This record gives sequence, C-alpha cells and structure tokens, in this order.
Amino acid sequence: MNLKDIQNLIKFVAKSGASEVKLETDDIKITIKTGSDDDKDATYFQQMPAMPAMPAQMPMQQMQQPAQPVQQQVQATEPAAEAEDSKYVTIKSPIIGTFYRKPSPDKPVFVEVGDTIKTGDVLCIIEAMKLFNEIESEVSGKIVKVLVDDSSPVEFDQPLFLVDPS
Repeated sequence: MNLKDIQNLIKFVAKSGASEVKLETDDIKITIKTGSDDDKDATYFQQMPAMPAMPAQMPMQQMQQPAQPVQQQVQATEPAAEAEDSKYVTIKSPIIGTFYRKPSPDKPVFVEVGDTIKTGDVLCIIEAMKLFNEIESEVSGKIVKVLVDDSSPVEFDQPLFLVDPS
C-alpha cells in the first residue's frame, strides 16, 4: 500500500462518518480514528508493522493482575500537580518550530530556573523555516520550570515556561 492509497483511505473514512477503521495486511497495520464530537474535523492516523498473532492462552499470572490500582494512583497525583501549577503563569509558544534555549551553541542559555524576568526579556528562540524568532516574556516574575528540552520541536500554543508572577 503506497502513500496515495493511504491518503485516499483517510479521506474516505473522514467522509463516511465512521469513528474508527482498522486495516491489517501481511506487512502493515493501519488504524484510522476520527475525532470525538468536540473535535469533528480531526482525523488521526497510525501506521505500524503488523505483529504476529498473540498466543491463544495467556499465562494465569498475567490474567489475574488487576490494572485498577495503577490507574487510581495516576489519577490521584494529577490533581495535586495541577493545583500546584495553577498559581503560575504559563508562557506558550506563539508559533510552530524548533525550541532553542541559547542564542548559539557556544553562548549561555537565555534564562534558567530561578531567574527573575521582566516584560520584554528574551526567554528563548523558536526557529521556523530558517527564521530565528526571539520569544519575549509578556509577564514579570521568576522562572519556576522549563517545560521543553533544548532543540526540541514545539507546536503552536504548547507550554514552554512556568513563571511565578509574585
């Protein structure tokens, strides 16, 4: 199956109104999921090599292990982290591109955790289509956390920094 066939399949699934389609051949496995009611126009595509069939019987030890406690533990820690971060201002990426913390490889980073910043200070650079865009702070405060690794791709509106405005 070539790229053109896959694109046509995605378009067909999007128009059909189906919420999920799975296609599996000898060499590939494709799952196409359309968005929920909140996100009607989104189509998600995943392609992965087909895996050999799972054995018919799983060992008894694996079948008896419940997954509930792990999910409950994760849910319990998420609200605490959200409540802690709610007092901070999140600085988000205004564009899609590659995030850089330094003006050049041999220079120091623009800001470190614990640095005090003021409105207009350069926090990072985002490279988009060979243009280097300086991202300036819109708030004054103290850098609490850097949320993106250096030289990582970032999306529009992706959180980059947490700032304590007090």
